[in-house]
Amino acid sequence: MKLVKSITAAVAMGLGSSAMAADSVNVAFFLEWATPNLIAKADKVYSEAMGVDVNWTDFSTGVAMTEAMLAGDIDIAYSQGLAPFVTAIQQGAPLKMVGVAVVYEANDCFVRNGIGIDASNASELEGRTVAVPLNTMADFSFRKQMSALNVDISTMEIVDQAPPDGAASLADGSVDMACIFGGNSAKAAGEVGTPIMTADEKKAADIGSFDVVSVTESFATENPDLLKTFMEITEEANGAWIGSDAQLAMVAEGAGMTVDQTKNQLNGMSFPSASEQLEGYFGKDGTAASAAASLGLVFSDDSDGSAIAKTIDGSFLK
Repeated sequence: MKLVKSITAAVAMGLGSSAMAADSVNVAFFLEWATPNLIAKADKVYSEAMGVDVNWTDFSTGVAMTEAMLAGDIDIAYSQGLAPFVTAIQQGAPLKMVGVAVVYEANDCFVRNGIGIDASNASELEGRTVAVPLNTMADFSFRKQMSALNVDISTMEIVDQAPPDGAASLADGSVDMACIFGGNSAKAAGEVGTPIMTADEKKAADIGSFDVVSVTESFATENPDLLKTFMEITEEANGAWIGSDAQLAMVAEGAGMTVDQTKNQLNGMSFPSASEQLEGYFGKDGTAASAAASLGLVFSDDSDGSAIAKTIDGSFLK
């Protein structure tokens, strides 16, 4: 309800002004999420290239990112989950998807060790308690996995918990399964639980994920050059990534993880180039629109693609 109220207020009053963007740009990001642009962040490349102060704030979920954008505190959300972006758009939030930040294996749902449940008898999860950060890509993965395993989630008690809290609940036995994102949280959950589906099983069931770069409409309209430069620096950081020891150390420090955790996480991630994004993700029939539709983002009168183009805009990648 908090998100709905925030969006309603923002739409009624007008989104918080981006007037300060001439002097500063506020960017949301995740800790425990190893992305090459953390090197550019640490080296202050964004600030130098954009010619303004770029302030980075970490958030625990993509839903929290949306709330901060609606409050006028954040201009750009880097690697916001597709699910929270779609949820916000469905509720009238004036946001745009302007890029694909990272493509990755769908988030894991860890079943507590010792209760004897795996993919072969997943229906025994019915009636049990599961921790899920609602309206995130972990939530999307949870629903897709349960559907693939023929588990009726309406029978479950679903507790809305951010990944660190979900991992802690799994450890203390207050939940039987926790759906997690983030390196440290996944490591903690893996110490007391086992993923209900393997990577190969998720791939076979066509369960995957990608995060987006989202912005407020006002920032995109008032500061197109700043936004384009932000996307260019991100593209350069991705292109410069070779996985060297020095790079891994910098990303690990920026993400708040160990080098081993960072390396393992990056093994399951890819960062599509601007041309790959334009070719495969954007446009009326691109992956971005089809994936958003699978999450419920459907416009009843969109024969020419104008409605979806308003919220999914690849022009800043060109």
